[in-house]
Amino acid sequence: MNEFRATGDDVKKLGRTHAHNETLWLGLSGSGAEFSFTGKKAEITLRGDSTAQGTNNWARIGIWVNGTRVVDEQVDQAIKRYTVFESETDETVIVTIVKLSEAAMSTVGIQHIAVDAEGGIQPTPPKKHKIEIIGDSITCGYGIDDEHAEHSFSTATEDVTKAYSYRTVQALDADYSIVSYSGYGIISGYTDNDAKLLTHLVPDYYEKWAKSEGRPDGMLDPLSVDWDFAQFVPDLVIINLGTNDDSYAQDNLERQTEFAMQYAEFLKTVRHRNDRALILCTLGIMGDRLYPFVEQAVDQYVQETGDTKVTTLKFNLQQAEDGYAADYHPSRKTHRQASEQLVRYIRKRLPEFNQTNPGWITASAPAN
Repeated sequence: MNEFRATGDDVKKLGRTHAHNETLWLGLSGSGAEFSFTGKKAEITLRGDSTAQGTNNWARIGIWVNGTRVVDEQVDQAIKRYTVFESETDETVIVTIVKLSEAAMSTVGIQHIAVDAEGGIQPTPPKKHKIEIIGDSITCGYGIDDEHAEHSFSTATEDVTKAYSYRTVQALDADYSIVSYSGYGIISGYTDNDAKLLTHLVPDYYEKWAKSEGRPDGMLDPLSVDWDFAQFVPDLVIINLGTNDDSYAQDNLERQTEFAMQYAEFLKTVRHRNDRALILCTLGIMGDRLYPFVEQAVDQYVQETGDTKVTTLKFNLQQAEDGYAADYHPSRKTHRQASEQLVRYIRKRLPEFNQTNPGWITASAPAN
């Protein structure tokens, strides 16, 4: 068996990752690594973080071999080793490792990759397009594997690969970066007592690798790591924020106007970090009351900056007959419909995305 580190150039990084102590750490939903090889066997060794033995919201990880999910587990130990492929004859294999759960609760590291392959491993090739999606619990795939509306949050039932966000980038055959936190917003996180929640604001953490209670190697604070935006330069940035702000703003015009003003300021940050991308501002799956103020924010931003590469899209509101996931979050059916709506809009707005993957799932991509 030949052994490799995921921190090097032998793998393709997926989303925002961080190399620390020769381990590739995954925080945000959808972050991971992908590689190919021709051989007889592959083993993956994962590292749990500081939460691995002290919580029930361990990081959930998925591993695919040639598009088939072969591992779906929560990393509740310091070290976990998986034999993900074994054959008596040489076969050409693509291995995809994806963090299914979000950053806020826990992180996980890829420590070793071992293969029985004379040629070693190679990164899968880059795709033609790159998309970044910034969002909240909807983007994370909150509760999507627990379609009981009265149930509550658990990383065990989060799976970003079934969410509209991941489905969209797969449909468009794009490389991706997903920056999403459940309960977070622009001016307030989710609140049920009319008090503004200032600890859960996406703009405060957008320029960091991740925010998490989990500590890689038991000591590294993810917030101490600034994200290097040169590592991923998207053609399109999708923002889906405002659902949690609405719990605070309600029908209060002053609060709604504050949301629009701060949203416009966040657009300046997003543009500063992504100078060539089209920015698409969306809202509406779990409520569209703040959508006019998203439009107001975009209008204000365009007037102030002259930047016209910003547009809006109102998602269709989820319907009871399509079911709900935990805490009344979108069901798989709703996520599928939202992705289809988003893909249609992007292909119409950006014709260069038309010649992409008509089958929704690429040969190397995780299939659900």
